[in-house]
Amino acid sequence: MKTAMSRFQIHDDLTAPEGSMPILKGALSTAGQLPNFLGVLAGSPAALRGYARLRQELRHGTLPIGTLERLALAVAEHYGSAPGIAMHSRTARQAGLGLDEVALAREWKSKDEHQQKLLDYARVLVVDRQKPPMHLHEEAREDGWSDEQLLEAIAFVSMESFTAMINVAGDVPVDGSTENTRTLRAA
Repeated sequence: MKTAMSRFQIHDDLTAPEGSMPILKGALSTAGQLPNFLGVLAGSPAALRGYARLRQELRHGTLPIGTLERLALAVAEHYGSAPGIAMHSRTARQAGLGLDEVALAREWKSKDEHQQKLLDYARVLVVDRQKPPMHLHEEAREDGWSDEQLLEAIAFVSMESFTAMINVAGDVPVDGSTENTRTLRAA
């Protein structure tokens, strides 16, 4: 069996630069296990701090968790981020999205028309890398998405795009993908 290898070192609390330690220790105390993405990002304390601050602020935003998971799945799929697809498929299910909605979200789609308006708006920014046409902006607002929520959605897809780019550029393995090899080595 081939073991997935990251192009960047996946740090832990023993190897990370000192500037990354406070964030890593906080992540370990809440999650118990450090995701590979954070281990990689720990190689740059400034990048890790910037990511952690943006993520923390967006957690206190107004967008529902199901909306965030749909956006995250769409972005991860767009970039081909296997760790992002795996993690957000799991967390989307935990947030109450059905398997059909998880699959649709990966294609920037939803059966929920309200969610679809926001996905259409964000898709243009990520996939087409263009300014959303005015009609998409107005349709999202007419369907109840506030300016605050549109701005949070833009910030969130930016953060998820950054995450996906790190995963893809670093060839970061899916969390738990090396568990079998760890077990074999321990035996």
